[in-house]
Amino acid sequence: MNLIDAKKTFQKVKKKKRVGRGAGSGHGKTSCKGFKGQKSRSGNKLRTIFEGGQMPLFRRIPKRGFNNPFKKKYIILNVEDFESFDSGTRVDLQTLKDSGIIKNTKYDLKVLAEGVLTKPLTIVAHKFSESAITKIKDAGGAAEALS
Repeated sequence: MNLIDAKKTFQKVKKKKRVGRGAGSGHGKTSCKGFKGQKSRSGNKLRTIFEGGQMPLFRRIPKRGFNNPFKKKYIILNVEDFESFDSGTRVDLQTLKDSGIIKNTKYDLKVLAEGVLTKPLTIVAHKFSESAITKIKDAGGAAEALS
């Protein structure tokens, strides 16, 4: 134990303000809350969005749109994105993640037909466009659909 540690134990501890304990305390009668009104009463908790009885902002603004909780989300890649792989490679979600083309495998994969494919690849995805299947087969590859 050092002298500096001993000094900390002897420092004054500031007492918590006790309100409503008579006129002599200096915090009696209204207990530092002012006179009357909603905030002076017990149980005084106002929501942060409360606007004093005025129609709140979130109720003044009209509702728009609809969020479908059952919407299917896809990672969309084009045929040209598979050009970086070697001929004869089987390309699936894990291969794409390992190569850094996609960040996660959380969603299903959909392949579209933009660009040109020159190598025979076996591409495994959940969905293909008709023209993407044609381009993959023209390059000598195969398109495997997952269910």
